[in-house]
Amino acid sequence: MIHELKIYPEYFQSVDAGTKKFELRKNDRDFKCGDILHLREYEPDTQSYTGDFLLAEVTYLLDDFPGIEMGYCVMSIRVLK
Repeated sequence: MIHELKIYPEYFQSVDAGTKKFELRKNDRDFKCGDILHLREYEPDTQSYTGDFLLAEVTYLLDDFPGIEMGYCVMSIRVLK
């Protein structure tokens, strides 16, 4: 499954640089290991996409765990290049 998601520039840059290897998201899409995240850089000030994007595979998913709000998940991701 491929999920198209907005991502703010500061987080996009960190994922692209390899320093941010996770996503914390509302799990309203039933994310699963092996899913692909199509991360589209989104500029909130102009409410527009920059045109840059990354593809990342979900390698691990954590939900229903103390400290994670109900309905949210933390996904370990690996950028596909």
